[in-house]
Amino acid sequence: MGRPATFDRDTAVRAAREVFWRLGFEAVAIPDLEHATGLGRSSLYHAFGSKRGLFDAAVQSYLDEIVRPRLRPLLHDPVPSGALADYLSGLAQVFARADTPAAANGCLLINTAGSPLAHDADVAEVITAYRAELRHAIDRGLRARRPHDDPAERERTSATVTGLVVGAYALARISPEEAVRLISTARSLVV
Repeated sequence: MGRPATFDRDTAVRAAREVFWRLGFEAVAIPDLEHATGLGRSSLYHAFGSKRGLFDAAVQSYLDEIVRPRLRPLLHDPVPSGALADYLSGLAQVFARADTPAAANGCLLINTAGSPLAHDADVAEVITAYRAELRHAIDRGLRARRPHDDPAERERTSATVTGLVVGAYALARISPEEAVRLISTARSLVV
């Protein structure tokens, strides 16, 4: 029987999440993960099975601790009429501050969508589900803000706002100012 784990799994996953978020799956080496987590290679493999297993845990942590808390006001009833505008204003503030992980690194999942790992069916499914969750939250926010809008118009606005948010995350690393502009454009479509 092996020795029981003597580390906090959540802390290790968060530390690995930061490395994957900053560098991307392909660029991260096991020594990077050992250094970030303070765990040895054998402990990492024992706990997560592989680098990919640790990445999957990091993505789940990212969704549960970073993405969903920000979307929560848009996903629970009742959705306040200003929830979508507040969400977009909050994103603009995050992108405007260079010291935030989102401004420095963009979105872990959007970054992954542009990497070779996105060809993996399971990863592609997670990214697709994330985009659908984001789109659903934005649509709920639009419904709360403008309940009498024509459904086809709301659909177009929802698609546009979602695209602007995804674009902002994709550009945040290289041009936080452009990310803020995209979010401001999205907000102008909502208010």
